[in-house]
Amino acid sequence: MSVSTGRSESRQRVMETAERVLGEVLPQDESVGLRGRTFDDFESQVYAAGRAFTVAMLKERVALDVAAWQEGGGVCPYCGSDRVRLEKEVSRREVLSPYGPLILELQQCRCRACGGSFSPSAS
Repeated sequence: MSVSTGRSESRQRVMETAERVLGEVLPQDESVGLRGRTFDDFESQVYAAGRAFTVAMLKERVALDVAAWQEGGGVCPYCGSDRVRLEKEVSRREVLSPYGPLILELQQCRCRACGGSFSPSAS
């Protein structure tokens, strides 16, 4: 995901997720009953809400990381050449966080000197 998203838009999406998961655990409408009958049920609901909120925050934080989205290819990590072409397409990589899978978008570069392929945003 490119850095074209703004911080206020990211905060809004996170707040929408927070409102949604809070509404699932503690509905604002008093006429709506609470789910679950045992403490284990309540605990499971709260943990699921926490995971959903954390994953939403991680996705937005990754999307806002300026260092993860480069304007140029930089230097080839294989041969040290600066003859690097930044490709237009991005690759997607799934990483597994303690709270669930996240999809990261990574830029791709190709070195014209050695033919190596790498992501300038991998670090």
